[in-house]
Amino acid sequence: MVKKVTVNTIKNYKADKEKFSVLTAYDCYTAKYIDEAGVDIVLIGDSLAMVALGYENTNSVGVDEMKIFTQAVSRGVSRAMVITDMPFLSYHISVEDAVKNCGQMIKCGANGVKIEGGSDYIVSVIKRLTSVGIPVMGHLGFTPQFLNMLGGYKIQGKTQEAAEEILNQAKRLEKAGVFSIVLEMVPEESAKYITERLTVPTISCGAGRYCDAQVLVCDDVFGKYPEFKPKFARKYGDMGKLIYECAKQYNDDVKSGKFPSEEEVF
Repeated sequence: MVKKVTVNTIKNYKADKEKFSVLTAYDCYTAKYIDEAGVDIVLIGDSLAMVALGYENTNSVGVDEMKIFTQAVSRGVSRAMVITDMPFLSYHISVEDAVKNCGQMIKCGANGVKIEGGSDYIVSVIKRLTSVGIPVMGHLGFTPQFLNMLGGYKIQGKTQEAAEEILNQAKRLEKAGVFSIVLEMVPEESAKYITERLTVPTISCGAGRYCDAQVLVCDDVFGKYPEFKPKFARKYGDMGKLIYECAKQYNDDVKSGKFPSEEEVF
């Protein structure tokens, strides 16, 4: 029987100074392959708004859409921990609303949720979620749902003072009960400073080499999303080219009469 990755597994990685991996997925069989490859956490990122649904930014996706993708991904995973990114305004209106929406994701198969920010309100949400048994992954640094407030895709924590502010927020999230914290677009030196001062693991999303884990969007890793490639993403394949070539060959074969062949008919 496959041993399931849990919050305790993730905490032990930190204690043992062992790196772990996080990768996004949005459908059952991509999740299945990622899980079988040994990735520790499969994240249903709100990045699906852009890479799967074609929206302009992540703020356009809603709870009902995230529920559908959570169900699909959870059906494909047997070992990895499944975390759902809670979409814009799904946990901001009230603590009660946050618990209801996050609880829906757990019912859809997620093992936990990810929420952005470190304000007093977010801390109160995290405390309530963990008190009812919902594991929470925090997210600090560049927080995409605050894109309009931040004035664009800008690196956070570039000064000692700014790094200290992120650390203070991280410590508050830690105390509130998060099992891990994503640090996005934070300078490597700042992320190292923060990571060394926390007991919960940090997950780098463009925050350098010294975090306890790394996370990337699967479409960037597979070479499937051509619109934008972050500096911190590494392309391991070219699925875009493969899909194009397969579709073109199929189209050519249909129009030339090469498909179907005698072996492909009843």
